[in-house]
Amino acid sequence: MLLANIPVNVITGFLGAGKTSFIKCLLAQKPKDERWAVLVNEFGEIGLDGALLGEADGVVIREVPGGCLCCAAGVPTRVAIAGLLKKAKPHRLLIEPTGLGHPANIVQTLQSDEYRGVLALKSSVCLVDPRNLADSRYTTHELFNQQMAMVDIVLASKADCYNETPLQSLAGYLTAINPDATMMVFSREQPLAGTLLETLDSPSGALLRAKNAQENRQKSTGLTLSRPAASVFDAGPDENPITFNPQGVVRKLHQGEGLYACGWCFAADWCFDFDALMALCDAIPSLRLKAVMITADGILAINRLEAELSLSELDDTLDSRIEFISREPLDWDAIETQILSAGKRHNAG
Repeated sequence: MLLANIPVNVITGFLGAGKTSFIKCLLAQKPKDERWAVLVNEFGEIGLDGALLGEADGVVIREVPGGCLCCAAGVPTRVAIAGLLKKAKPHRLLIEPTGLGHPANIVQTLQSDEYRGVLALKSSVCLVDPRNLADSRYTTHELFNQQMAMVDIVLASKADCYNETPLQSLAGYLTAINPDATMMVFSREQPLAGTLLETLDSPSGALLRAKNAQENRQKSTGLTLSRPAASVFDAGPDENPITFNPQGVVRKLHQGEGLYACGWCFAADWCFDFDALMALCDAIPSLRLKAVMITADGILAINRLEAELSLSELDDTLDSRIEFISREPLDWDAIETQILSAGKRHNAG
């Protein structure tokens, strides 16, 4: 039996803002007697954030790759939510849209009549690295501003990496763009503050701001919000299976919002060299690089935003995955050759 009025938090933020790290911290503080579900959408097609989140007791994670969770029709959102509700019967649902998605559409979908009595939208969150306010590529980007303009809580992420000056800049920016938002700080090096956890359970006031953001987008793009007839419980397939080529590899491309993504998935019998992967990270310029790779020394998780690189070790993975996001198309064939040269397939003849 499905639970009623399941609390839902939408957790948004631009590329590399720290959404996955924040969700991991939330999951670490989940009450032991509760089941939680996480719906993750990514800009690229290969699907990596589920692996980066790892596994936790009482948590069900589902990925929707390809940046489609925020599409105007809302079909991927509703199908994915239906599958999670049936499978997990969660006490709480966390939704992480891609950093290049329009979260206003998700908020409108969650508060539509079909979810009345099923889902209860709680505080929405936007993670922001305040240092990015000094870069016009962020402050002039529609999505960067829309994400902050519609949420209830703005989290200044990576708070252990800067002084008070960026925080003051963010406070001033919010005064102009979303004066009703609550501003807090977040560092994955520190436990989540009790006041933040309490605020997450407050009813969301994002609907009106989301509607305004959607109306502004419709005026500038001509797009309208359509809603095909379908039941919230008409769930489709629960997984997106990977079909490998004879080499045990699959490559997927995606583009949108002026950015390009290319990702590869390697069968579990591929093993990669750590040093070769590090050389690969240094050699290929990109806005974003994410990877979960099986190496002879363990499972390596790579997370890089421009020059900022983070490495960690995971306990388990079903395959190896790597994805680049760039502002222009890269030589994907040459990159694939470099990745292949960094690994070896165990059953290769």
